[in-house]
Amino acid sequence: MTIKVNGVVVGDARVASAAADLAGEADPLAAARRTLAVRELLLQRAGELGLLEGGAARTAVDFASRDDEDRVIALLLEREVATPEPTADECRRFFAAHPDRFRSGDLVEVRHILFAVTPGTPVAPLRARAEEVLVGLRTDPAPFAERAAALSNCPSGQQGGNLGQFGRGEMVAEFDAAVFDGEATGILPRLVATRFGFHIVDVVHRLPGRRLPFEAVEASVASYLARRVEADALRQYVAVLAGRATIEGVTLDAAATPLVQ
Repeated sequence: MTIKVNGVVVGDARVASAAADLAGEADPLAAARRTLAVRELLLQRAGELGLLEGGAARTAVDFASRDDEDRVIALLLEREVATPEPTADECRRFFAAHPDRFRSGDLVEVRHILFAVTPGTPVAPLRARAEEVLVGLRTDPAPFAERAAALSNCPSGQQGGNLGQFGRGEMVAEFDAAVFDGEATGILPRLVATRFGFHIVDVVHRLPGRRLPFEAVEASVASYLARRVEADALRQYVAVLAGRATIEGVTLDAAATPLVQ
């Protein structure tokens, strides 16, 4: 169904392109439709406030690039979405409840098999194939290196999928979370979806770090809490815009609003 936001059509070609960028989502097409609807809402609001070039209305502006859109959206959010900084007490309370989240020096040795999503790739069959290989390797991990060499779309496939040792923050966020937000070793039970595609991940070895005092990680705690507050504020802001807009072809709600990125 065609997406329309206050009568402005979001074309199918844009949806297909965005879906390729969101391959890590459970349903890339649905995520793309929501994301583009949200972006259109924000651009229209920017037009209402005179933030587009020459004070033009949204319907009079064709953006030359995604970067141009992003600059306008950033200006709008800076103006309209309040994100208060967390207090020192809030940071201390969060750290006390989650001390291991800010532990230093964790290292892992990992190998993986990447099923890459590229523009035009049918995502559902690719995911199904990756799931099939994952089930087989969970039953018998012995041929992991052989399967990586034959199937992985990452250059590491020629080294049996080996990514070597790395620390927290060196990989994309979804991969990082899958590997570090747990203590498991061996082949993880679920595919790890990132913007690159679907990964079968084998955590070969863990070298745990150590807990740090609050004073050493205060800035990191504050940054983490600020990002959470910003995400909540953005969801609420989009919900308000969606509530007074006429939107066809996609449903937006506060609980499922995608990130505008």
